[in-house]
Amino acid sequence: MLSKKMAVTILAVAFLIVGVCGLSGAASMDSAQTLEDNWGDFVHYVTIGRFDLAKGYAQVILDSNPDPVELLEISRKNQQGYQVLLRFKDTASDAELVDLSSRILAIIEQGRFEERINPAIIAEEVRRLSSTERGWFTAVKRLRDAGEYAIPFMLDALNDASREREFPYIIRALPQVGKDAIRPLAAALQTNDVGLKSEIIQALGKIGYPQSEPYLKYVIEKDSSMELRQIATQSIMQIDPDALKIPAAQLFYQLAEKYYYHSDSLEPAQDADFGNIWFWDAEAGGLVRTEVDISYFYELMAMRSCEWALKADADFGSAIGLWLAAFFKAESYGIPMPDYFGERHADASVYATTAGVEYLQQALARAVRDNNAYVALGVVEALGTTAGAKSLLYRVGPVQPLAQALSFNNRMVRYSAAIAIGEAGPMEPFAESRLVIANLAEALSQSTEESTEQGLIWNQEVADNYAVRSAEVMFKLAQTRNPVLDLSLAQNALVKAIDDKRIQVTVGKILAHINSPDAQRTIAAMAFDNSNELDVRIAAFDSLATSAKLNTNMLTDSVVNDIYGLISSDETTPELRSAAAAAYGALNLPSQKAKDLILDQAKS
Repeated sequence: MLSKKMAVTILAVAFLIVGVCGLSGAASMDSAQTLEDNWGDFVHYVTIGRFDLAKGYAQVILDSNPDPVELLEISRKNQQGYQVLLRFKDTASDAELVDLSSRILAIIEQGRFEERINPAIIAEEVRRLSSTERGWFTAVKRLRDAGEYAIPFMLDALNDASREREFPYIIRALPQVGKDAIRPLAAALQTNDVGLKSEIIQALGKIGYPQSEPYLKYVIEKDSSMELRQIATQSIMQIDPDALKIPAAQLFYQLAEKYYYHSDSLEPAQDADFGNIWFWDAEAGGLVRTEVDISYFYELMAMRSCEWALKADADFGSAIGLWLAAFFKAESYGIPMPDYFGERHADASVYATTAGVEYLQQALARAVRDNNAYVALGVVEALGTTAGAKSLLYRVGPVQPLAQALSFNNRMVRYSAAIAIGEAGPMEPFAESRLVIANLAEALSQSTEESTEQGLIWNQEVADNYAVRSAEVMFKLAQTRNPVLDLSLAQNALVKAIDDKRIQVTVGKILAHINSPDAQRTIAAMAFDNSNELDVRIAAFDSLATSAKLNTNMLTDSVVNDIYGLISSDETTPELRSAAAAAYGALNLPSQKAKDLILDQAKS
């Protein structure tokens, strides 16, 4: 047997080795230990402040890919150590160990989640409800922990005639599950089983949360059973008697708005990165659920609530505007739509372009009010595709949403709004008409540097797109001589854009319609610029001819002489000479110049 002195010496040497080796030393020394051993050592070294050793054991735990439920059980045996880790995670300054601790705690929480939704455990607890009074209370506590996941098992039991003895105990427990039970219970109201539906209605009343009200009012308005309508009335009375005075469509709309704005009262369980959307499978006679990313859970539920509003009242148009806004908002997260949409489900823009202008304006008014650039842009683009001048400036209450969008704090929304209005060619004056031209002009010369603004990506492609579209809209306004939108306000921007290869031909055509010496002389400079391609110079002379016809000659004598020189030169290509001659003729110059041109080419 080792002497006490020898044992202390060996332990000291081992301690020094571990201290020097750090993480790898700890890992290698404890490789034969169980998960429970490593957990105990990890907590111990955190507690005594030996963070170097604690990191080693933490890494060993993570590398072992532990079963979450097993790690949860181990942590329950040492609640004091678990609490130490929770405090350490929130207060410690060692960032690396905080990260490792957080990852281990996350595994424990995953274990807690897996345990509470375990089908075998839930089914066992449903059966326990009919055992003893004490067993009932124990089962209720665990079913409440299971939350919405317990409801399918409880309803399946109530649908099973062979378990009739259990019914009173399950019915008594159903409302005890609490608020989390509402979504699956509401979906199960679509059952054709009057008895089951009656119990669901009563449970919703006893749970007592306002989110049940629209579903109960829908039963009152639509169900063929007088008995169920009476029970639904009693249930609403338990929640809020005033809700009886409000149509189901309006109640669904209010619920949809709460989902749209992520009301805390509608929050799904926080121990998962997804939410559940529940459906009633009529063929199977039971509940089914679809897991959806938590990012857009609220928006999807807002859409479903709007759909129920329209089922309650097909003329409740406000639900359409909110549904469109919710769909665009759901798309803004950049996540594929859930499976229940189906492969052929259209995207938000398709529904938006087929919706009436009134509903699009409602959605735009909401987006502007909320400062939601993604929704605003989607709706504005749809309006630009389908709406006429009068409907574009439609009022929603006291405001004109599209006119407001001209001042939005995202350039893509502003430019799209200006393009939409310009494309429609308004004929009646409106206060924001100058903003339309200002935004169109600004879009011509925006930087192509990539950036992200309110979740929308601006890059070379987007910049090119807006520059081209804005130029094309301004040319259309010029051709139609729009009396409301004054293109002369954009002259400076157009002159600066004359060398922009993306749009210079179109810019020349726009300038041709502006009655200004600078505009006409800019076109002439473009025509004489040898750095431009031949077809661009020809187009410039065509625009110069148009300008001369519309506005008369505003060129200097030297420029006129240069045109004359180009026409009379043998070195000028035939196509360019022809275009220059047409422009020269359109200038309607004194006959002396024409006479000189004829005589200069005479051979006798």
